[in-house]
Amino acid sequence: MSDVRKVVLAYSGGLDTSVILRWLQETYGCEVVTFTADIGQGEELEPARRKAEALGVKEIYVEDLRETFVRDYVFPMLRANAVYEGEYLLGTSIARPLIARRLVEIAHETGADAIAHGATGKGNDQVRFELTAYALDPDIRVIAPWREWDLTSREKLLAYAEAHGIPVERKPGGGSPYSMDANLLHISYEGGVLEDPWAEPEPDMWRWTVDPRRAPDEPEDLVIGFERGDPVSVDGERLPPAALLARLNERAGRHGVGRADIVENRYVGMKSRGCYETPGGTVLLKARRAMESLTLDREAAHLKDELMPRYAALVYNGYWFSPEREALQALVDATQAHVNGEVRVRLYKGSVQVTGRRSATDSLFDPAIATFEDDRGAYDQKDAEGFIRLNALRLRVQARRRR
Repeated sequence: MSDVRKVVLAYSGGLDTSVILRWLQETYGCEVVTFTADIGQGEELEPARRKAEALGVKEIYVEDLRETFVRDYVFPMLRANAVYEGEYLLGTSIARPLIARRLVEIAHETGADAIAHGATGKGNDQVRFELTAYALDPDIRVIAPWREWDLTSREKLLAYAEAHGIPVERKPGGGSPYSMDANLLHISYEGGVLEDPWAEPEPDMWRWTVDPRRAPDEPEDLVIGFERGDPVSVDGERLPPAALLARLNERAGRHGVGRADIVENRYVGMKSRGCYETPGGTVLLKARRAMESLTLDREAAHLKDELMPRYAALVYNGYWFSPEREALQALVDATQAHVNGEVRVRLYKGSVQVTGRRSATDSLFDPAIATFEDDRGAYDQKDAEGFIRLNALRLRVQARRRR
């Protein structure tokens, strides 16, 4: 351990990472650099800076990465319409490669020998952090205290903090009983009563969305504008990526949109039950698919749908910087040149309903062909007979063999 002189720690200022900070100083005898990222978790970050200073940290990085997060990570993922196992919109998964990338960059900037994170040895985040780190620097050293120490419970962490003079803020009533993670795309909940898959989430658990039963009785319509597959406006007002997602979170959350209760398959092998709130992301997924239905060629759209589960699994499992994800991204992005226009959606008591879509320049919908009225010769219905007979040929051959 003596060869580790300086470590960059992903630091939140909470109990776990504050204990890790002191543990690194004592166990490795090293200097610790802290990195705290604002990716829209909605918490004041200056307390983390002050706490790091109190623990003797001299190099402290506190960075606002909200715009980078949405523009360079969330939006590219949304272009693929990525959903893991049919329900999870990958809110935690997509944040980890950004945080890990900055850890590696700061290690290079400060001459650190290693990076460290507070992910446990049972979860997915350790995999995501470390695969990202090794993809960007194959020689980086990663320290994962949860895989090394014997502080295996909250009680042991609290005892360590007390013994080492680490200030611990105790929230009124003991704080949240859940393990929570938040950013501009979502907020997640695990642990507590959720460890019983049959137990219903407690009503006061949800933070971003109202109970759909108590949502407004009047629906709310909004119009989302798209350019090259990315959302750029809400109700005609152009907004930068982070502000746009925040706006949709607020408006959709007001109507109870975006709740999910999932049992998912972790990459490390176990099943895990989690609850998620992704209001803005839920709206964007619905609206994007409506925009693509109007502007994307049929086979390109179907190919995207075939590849989407693979893309989503790569993000979930931590392979954001893998060659296969980058190759899939190039294919996805190539399909988005003509995904331009507007989609109107209606928010009502937990639901998102598409009520209209239009594109002045890139629509593939031709009313002259699609109409049930006189199409003035745009489509010769007699052509369908030969089309059907050719496609039925193999089915008729099979039927004759069975007969």
